[in-house]
Amino acid sequence: PQMPHGHMPLPSFWKVVEDTLQQSSAQLRTFCQTFETVTPSPVTQPLNPAEERKVLSLVSKHGPDKLYQVTSNISGSKDLDLTLLRGQIVALLQSADTKGNTSRWLVDAGGPRGFVPAAKLQPY
Repeated sequence: PQMPHGHMPLPSFWKVVEDTLQQSSAQLRTFCQTFETVTPSPVTQPLNPAEERKVLSLVSKHGPDKLYQVTSNISGSKDLDLTLLRGQIVALLQSADTKGNTSRWLVDAGGPRGFVPAAKLQPY
């Protein structure tokens, strides 16, 4: 198959290639810069709008220092246990359960309230 610039003398052909590459790399640079300013690198998982609204309501109810993020999926086994997904945000209500066990915390998951293992929570 014939290259579109196949009939050009070689030096001009390379000039075209070089110009095209420079243009592309400039575009790519601009794109990367734009992308970096738009999206700060997430340390935690980004939240969807519904989750974000929930977080805002938890903050207004409990204050920012009470917020924790679930570090791995939790499947509640007892009656008052919550089942939560990794990355969900909850507010700490009490750092112990009804029997005073400090490894199970009472949290508000933005609606449902219940107990979760303290080890699976990290400050948000």
